[in-house]
Amino acid sequence: MPIIVNLDVMLARRKMRLTELSSRVDITLTNLSNLKTGRARAIRFTTLDAICEALDCQPGDILEYVPDSEAPG
Repeated sequence: MPIIVNLDVMLARRKMRLTELSSRVDITLTNLSNLKTGRARAIRFTTLDAICEALDCQPGDILEYVPDSEAPG
């Protein structure tokens, strides 16, 4: 899939654990883990808004478009 989720990168930059983000944005750890590992197939704008607010970042810091020809794997 050409959309790469860089949630792990932003968590590392903010020195925040997934469990802390989960409690801050009131999203289950399982759902955040699925998003972080790329298993999620969709994300609501309200969820993206809450994550960006908690991590003080822009949606483009978390989501990245990479054409299929350049995608890893």
